[in-house]
Amino acid sequence: MEVADIIQNAGFECWWIGGATREMFSGNIPVEIDMTTSARPDELMKLFPKNDNAGAEFGTVIVSHKGHEYEITTFREDDSASDGRHPESVKFGSRENDARRRDATVNCIYFDPVSGNIFDPYSGIDDLKERLVRFIGEPSVRIKHDALRSLRMVRLRAAMNGQYHPDTYLALGGEAHLVKILSGTRILEELQKMLELKSPGRALEDLWELQIMKEIIPELHACKGIPQPKDFHNEGDVWDHLLKCTSAFTDDHGIDIRLAALFHDIGKARTFAIKDRIRFDSHAEVSAGLASGILKRLQMPRNRTDKIVWLVSHHMMMGTFGTLSDERKAHWYFHPWFSELLQLFYLDIAGTEPPDYSLYEGIIKDYDLFLNSHPRPEKPLLKGDEVMKILGLSPGEAVGRALAELYEAQIEKKVTKKSEAREFMKKLNTKEK
Repeated sequence: MEVADIIQNAGFECWWIGGATREMFSGNIPVEIDMTTSARPDELMKLFPKNDNAGAEFGTVIVSHKGHEYEITTFREDDSASDGRHPESVKFGSRENDARRRDATVNCIYFDPVSGNIFDPYSGIDDLKERLVRFIGEPSVRIKHDALRSLRMVRLRAAMNGQYHPDTYLALGGEAHLVKILSGTRILEELQKMLELKSPGRALEDLWELQIMKEIIPELHACKGIPQPKDFHNEGDVWDHLLKCTSAFTDDHGIDIRLAALFHDIGKARTFAIKDRIRFDSHAEVSAGLASGILKRLQMPRNRTDKIVWLVSHHMMMGTFGTLSDERKAHWYFHPWFSELLQLFYLDIAGTEPPDYSLYEGIIKDYDLFLNSHPRPEKPLLKGDEVMKILGLSPGEAVGRALAELYEAQIEKKVTKKSEAREFMKKLNTKEK
């Protein structure tokens, strides 16, 4: 409110807008508050000397006030010339034009925290009462102007536990093909936000039903209708299993685990076979390969991709840990991603009907006992840049493999000093050659 007051006292309009006001008028406390104003970026920077103006060219300034940061965007207008990926040239305008360019009616409720005034040009408050998700303006035109709006409206519906206006629903399905022009980065960002919702399954079902999933992740779309053996999966087909896994997410599950859970069985559509019963031979490895390709398309950073693919490829190993020697247990239990693999084990079980956690609980017990009796090795003796220098490598998979081999040698006490680690790498380099 103080930030808005400072801007208004300087002679400009300032309103709270978007998700913040939607949450407020739904009776919830907003997590963060975005603002919009008639002040231009250079004028905001004068009012708030402490600021992040990296987005000023696009009308956005992040201002600092009493130790808190707030994103403030100047009123903007849509640019009618759009290729569906770059919907806006930065053109500043009035509050009315700013409202016209927003996607959903429920995201277009302007609130003045100083006076208490409300500007609700498209009856967003009424739509909130009905939990109605509705485009502002002509739905098909809005999607053609920016195809990302399709994903955002699906996410909004799931976040609100709402329902689509008929025109909005028809347009989302009719223009589903347009999402193909979006960059992987934009698709990944929206997918991650969907997976972090309380009910991610609702968003995923909508993506499938509207044929959007078929355009962005056809490997996942193919999972619906793939049956599973009744002795192990009474919950339904592969798609049902994946959705049930997502319904078990808790606050402890990070986004990489959520993505791994979503992709862990996508290889079943490719490996389905009927022998003595329904089988999916080598589906973990096939799923890992498909996940790798998907994440590459979505332009995910390599370090995150490697972890998610590793988790997917090893998600069927749970039954093997009870027979391992202490030496092999050290290899797995000390692995930096093993705790997340345990989380994937849990979600895989939670996605079955009925769930049986006995094997999982046995691994947890053994894992705890092992760690209590076997101190965890120290951090790797060499860093990635040192390995690259010794081996003459550029950043990539080979560096990761070399570090993994070194760490395993540390676990087995074959290497205990930095000098020994360097010698280990030199021998490894000779071996590779």
